[in-house]
Amino acid sequence: MSEVPVATAQHATSIGPGRLILVVGPSGAGKDTLLGLAKAACADDRDIVFPRRLITRQASASEDNEEVSAETLQRAVAAGDYAMHWEAHGHRYALSRAINDEIRAGRTVVANVSRTVIAAARRNYANAVVVSITAPPDVLAARLAARARSSDGLLAQRLARTVDESASIPDFTIVNSGTADYHARQLVRIIKGERWDE
Repeated sequence: MSEVPVATAQHATSIGPGRLILVVGPSGAGKDTLLGLAKAACADDRDIVFPRRLITRQASASEDNEEVSAETLQRAVAAGDYAMHWEAHGHRYALSRAINDEIRAGRTVVANVSRTVIAAARRNYANAVVVSITAPPDVLAARLAARARSSDGLLAQRLARTVDESASIPDFTIVNSGTADYHARQLVRIIKGERWDE
């Protein structure tokens, strides 16, 4: 499945001064698990925002997403309601334009996105930080098999998916092969701008 990323800045200058933390990585890497733990750890900090993604597939218990129809999402795209949107695995995804207001207010926005939006996000946001969450191939395969979410397509296709890495080099990489709590603490330190690799 080809992916069509779009990130739309509302002004000619980069959006800031807050930070945009882009969490990326292959299917099965555990992004949603670590994001859920990080969100809970940051719950008392009103300057850290975890926006809900809009997705054109059924919501699941493992993700904090909002389900929308393809038609509704397309109308919102046409109206300019999204800060960014993209396609992956036969579905469309988007983040509300409201994140731009949070970033202009100096807050940190943390979002799970496709690697294909990184280049545009780096152009459109003054303080974009990319965190890659990954895992060894056998771990990815086992996690995807356990998930058994048929709406995401064939397991082999998800494992074989590639993205042009030249435009999406991460600032940080977390190899999520240990405990979720440990790696979530690494992610929280990155979000808070602290030393993360201790």
